[in-house]
Amino acid sequence: MRPVTRRSLMAGLAALPAIPAMASTAQPTVEAALVMAVDASASIDRGLLDFQLRGHAAAFRHRAVAQAVSRPGSKGIAVMLVQFAGPETLTTLVPWRVLKSDQDCEDFAATIDAAPGVFMGGSTALGSAVVQAVALFDSAPFRTDRRTLDIVSNGFSNAGIDPRSARGYAAGANVTVNALAILNEYDWLDGYFAENVIAGRGSFVRTADNLSSFAAVLLGKLVTEMV
Repeated sequence: MRPVTRRSLMAGLAALPAIPAMASTAQPTVEAALVMAVDASASIDRGLLDFQLRGHAAAFRHRAVAQAVSRPGSKGIAVMLVQFAGPETLTTLVPWRVLKSDQDCEDFAATIDAAPGVFMGGSTALGSAVVQAVALFDSAPFRTDRRTLDIVSNGFSNAGIDPRSARGYAAGANVTVNALAILNEYDWLDGYFAENVIAGRGSFVRTADNLSSFAAVLLGKLVTEMV
């Protein structure tokens, strides 16, 4: 056998077919990413779950939201809608969608209206929902420095990961956690969320004293998170 010299090796490599260049893996950039999580546990009856979903759809049809996502120079807002109940139950209702125009907002609202929200019952695992939501941000098909989890619930955490540990985990992952507390059962829930759930710079809790105030409060919160 003839010895392999450096010259013969290089000549052999040069004769091999060229390897196609790898496709670019660069991800698009958006202004902000928002995961909206609605409570579907036992404290939420089927009517209240439907009300939460209809409230989100109505908010994305409002002119204020359309203006927030389509302002000049904006790269768009990425949004996703999920529901949760007990530990490890976070379920996607509407997957990631990038909104850049009025029509995008209307299409997203229509998709929410058609989403099969399912009453889950059982416990309320706020901490587990936070941890699972962080994973959704990490696997998202875009880049952004603004990652916000928006939790809507009328109850406190009674199962799964301690929400105080979960909020520390979210803050470490650069995820801001905001909350909308529906005070139809516990009038102290806003303080609970402030002390145990929300996380990140500028995080906040908004409250809805009843169903009639829910839509307006939700709208104001979403606009704040998008601008």
